[in-house]
Amino acid sequence: VHKKQPTLLTQPNVIQPNFNPNLTQANFNPTQPNPTQFLGRLSSQTRPLANPQFANEPSLSPYLKDHIRIYTPLSHCPMARRMWNAARFAASSLTRSTRRFSTAIPGPCIVHKRGADILHDPWFNKDTGFPLTERDRLGLRGLLPPRVISFEQQYARFMESYRSLEKNTKGQPEGVVALAKWRILNRLHDRNETLYYRVLIDNIQDFAPVIYTPTVGLVCQNYSGLFRRPRGMYFSAKDKGEMMSMIYNWPAHQVDMIVLTDGSRILGLGDLGVQGIGIPIGKLDMYVAAAGINPQRILPVMLDVGTNNQKLLEDHLGLRQRRLEGEEYISIVDEFMEAVHTRWPKAIVQFEDFQMKWAFETLQRYRKRFCTFNDDIQGTAGVALAGLLGAVRAQGRPLADFVKQKIVVVGAGSAGLGVLNMAVQAVARMAGNGEAAAKYHFFLIDKDGLVTKERKNLDPMAAPFAKEPGAIDGLMEGASLVEVVKKVKPMCFLVCLELVVLQAMRESDSAKPAIFAMSNPTMNAECTAEDAFKHAGENIVFGSGSPFDNVDLGNGKVGHVNQANNMYLFPGIGLGALLAGARLISDGMLQAASECLASYITDEDIRQGILYPSIHSIRHLTVEVGAAVLRAAVAEELAEGHCEVGPRELMNMSKEETLEYVTRNMWFPVYSPLVHEK
Repeated sequence: VHKKQPTLLTQPNVIQPNFNPNLTQANFNPTQPNPTQFLGRLSSQTRPLANPQFANEPSLSPYLKDHIRIYTPLSHCPMARRMWNAARFAASSLTRSTRRFSTAIPGPCIVHKRGADILHDPWFNKDTGFPLTERDRLGLRGLLPPRVISFEQQYARFMESYRSLEKNTKGQPEGVVALAKWRILNRLHDRNETLYYRVLIDNIQDFAPVIYTPTVGLVCQNYSGLFRRPRGMYFSAKDKGEMMSMIYNWPAHQVDMIVLTDGSRILGLGDLGVQGIGIPIGKLDMYVAAAGINPQRILPVMLDVGTNNQKLLEDHLGLRQRRLEGEEYISIVDEFMEAVHTRWPKAIVQFEDFQMKWAFETLQRYRKRFCTFNDDIQGTAGVALAGLLGAVRAQGRPLADFVKQKIVVVGAGSAGLGVLNMAVQAVARMAGNGEAAAKYHFFLIDKDGLVTKERKNLDPMAAPFAKEPGAIDGLMEGASLVEVVKKVKPMCFLVCLELVVLQAMRESDSAKPAIFAMSNPTMNAECTAEDAFKHAGENIVFGSGSPFDNVDLGNGKVGHVNQANNMYLFPGIGLGALLAGARLISDGMLQAASECLASYITDEDIRQGILYPSIHSIRHLTVEVGAAVLRAAVAEELAEGHCEVGPRELMNMSKEETLEYVTRNMWFPVYSPLVHEK
């Protein structure tokens, strides 16, 4: 049959409201029941229509809005529009009350495909997990083996295959093993996203190094040879003038989170051009696993403007041209940002792995116009600041002593300058004085030595941190790293390059100096954990951007290694901004995220030199960080609300209610019943 299902008005189990659904401005009667009264009568009938426990399912809000819309037509009627706005406010309370519905059955998911098309769509495919009734409903009978395999059985079978792979590749080169693990996970990702993300969430400690750093760097280097199936979108310089229409080629009607790269500075590997798409894919996998962002609402994007890597120019999947520069480059980024926010005005855009000059330029250009942030500048800075605050606690000092810490930062790139900016802001706020005074204890060193005001061609972004020559312990322009360490005796050291520098750290004024080797992947780390504990002393606090094993110091002592990785912050920053409906991501929101991470660690862990939580708890940590970011957005009046929850309701939430609100809006992978709709 080709008939449509009965409308809600003709269903006998719904109480009809006492007003005409065909009212117009001419015959509208203001004496009709107000929306709150109407919703009160309707609520008992609408509760069973969708299971609100699964807030990520798209079913609840459309059902509710459609039911209200049937009774409150808005065509050219100001009074009706006012009633609709009031109804939406009342609906948010109704929606939250229905979230207490006790059934554990996930809400249905509407699909517009049938048969083999569903099997080829990883968003909806369940492999052999489709129930027989669903196979009939979706035209899958005969397209799958007859036996239905449960979700739990599929999960167990995959894990058995993965453990078998680990056993069979034992003893092989590390890179070979890493790529083999990535391939088996990627095949599952290409086929069945629900099972993929469940496996990832439950085994995040094992799989994060495979889908994220450090393996993702190896994947990017070999991307052209590993390519099997496209993921995300690719905008190139050849698409100039077409991006506004191209953006509608993406099949999802709603996108919440976009991670964008131009491939110009992938990790510590340099210019990889279009092969850098692996970074946005890996970052968004962490958004789903840690922050519970719905995978149907994420979008990895590669902005291909060419590459200056001669080897790739000879053979890769991107444009075979030199990189665009200047106005040509920025016009491409402008067009992309306008296109994205034309279709998805609430989408958050995270800039990732842009070379330094464009990282700062794009951040300053867009952060006041769009909800966006740069993870290399702001995310790295937030994680580093949390580590620095933790190091103060590890030294047995109160947090207020952070303003007295002498900190040396090596590297005047986007990460190093980002750390300095955020740390200076924190010191200025804690000390209650200006940023100029706060910069006194910070020292910036680049490849030419100590940065002072005598430096020729001084980078404008580094200029605020340049010292007066000779003003501090006689240190002059270009003073070597070893000389600075010996004279300044820093308590915290971000990035160290030579063993002689590590040895000089023994002379620090701190009883427990902190060393952070932030570069990744592992092959690019400035020093290993073993070298740090061996040459700088057993009493140090050590953090690294890449994963290292803890170090056996003998006599039952363990040197704890802290992975100072952005994954502890960026999922929570994105989640909090999304659920707040933030207009932009402010410095205050980023500071709140960093301080939340710093306070997450217990005093007992701090005494052992542990500055960051175990990755096992990353989902719980992300709830805390997301709630902190949301509260900061509300405090700064940047929150516009999310779905049915408005800014006033966000403002009235207690801390516990905010945490509960964040938790219930996180997606979790389960097989939802699929309902076909043309």
